[in-house]
Amino acid sequence: MFYYVYILLSEKDNGFYVGFTGDLRQRIGSHFRGEVFATKPRLPLKLIFYEAYLNKYDALRREKYLKTSKGRTTLRSMLKEYLELPKNKIF
Repeated sequence: MFYYVYILLSEKDNGFYVGFTGDLRQRIGSHFRGEVFATKPRLPLKLIFYEAYLNKYDALRREKYLKTSKGRTTLRSMLKEYLELPKNKIF
């Protein structure tokens, strides 16, 4: 079984949402349908990144890191090219 850390980008406010799940498809579907309190007001969302881990605690540690200011800086650096694309070029 895999555990996932994922990043959603709000097209409304251009902000990130960092999450953790054991079932990526189900969880992302919940976000997109507006069933998650934290992201419902920020719809529409795009899944822009995810990582898979074999160990739950490694994934939780990564999620916690990405939610820090240093983690968000790392994330912006990792996704620099994608985030600089003009809005009409983002797939």
